[in-house]
Amino acid sequence: VQLQASGGGLVQAGGSLRLSCAASGRTVSYRGMGWFRQAPGKEREFVATINWSGASTYYADSVKGRFTISRDNAKNLVYLQMNSLKPDDTAVYYCAASRTDSHSTVPGGYDYWGQGTLVTVSS
Repeated sequence: VQLQASGGGLVQAGGSLRLSCAASGRTVSYRGMGWFRQAPGKEREFVATINWSGASTYYADSVKGRFTISRDNAKNLVYLQMNSLKPDDTAVYYCAASRTDSHSTVPGGYDYWGQGTLVTVSS
């Protein structure tokens, strides 16, 4: 499975962005999807996860109420809608796929990773 994240960019605080993650290859082999982020000098941290059906989602406390994860399995796409962005949201955002349908919040719970897309929020 290959993952390609896109949609990052520069936005002012309070603005919105929508990230996309396109899956290709042996897409039947993945189930759960997640988004992580990594700011300069910091460890990669969990942002959001969604199960295969899309009926169950889970968010980090820092983004709850501002970010929404969703997926379109027919198109092999996963989205992260980010609203009310803050400078602290500045990071490289990575999408990840898991062979299981669990809501893992740690990087080790995922089997496939995209290359990342940079989000910069200016104050």
